[in-house]
Amino acid sequence: MECRKGCGACCIAPSISSAIPGMPDGKPAGTRCIHLKNDYSCAIYNDPGRPAVCDLFKADPAVCGTDRKEALMLLSMLEEY
Repeated sequence: MECRKGCGACCIAPSISSAIPGMPDGKPAGTRCIHLKNDYSCAIYNDPGRPAVCDLFKADPAVCGTDRKEALMLLSMLEEY
């Protein structure tokens, strides 16, 4: 599965414990990453400072669902476990 344009759920719903440029303590769950642009694309996608966890995340129907709303719900539910 390819990432859905205009989604950005993976940049909002999950927590990121590793440092992110401009977010040295990572990102809490449900908080928008500071690098998520208004069109929901990543401003540091090709930057070497992008966290490994972001690079390793691969879109999959099990976590991305059928639309942005479902992806936010599924990723938020996973974060609770």
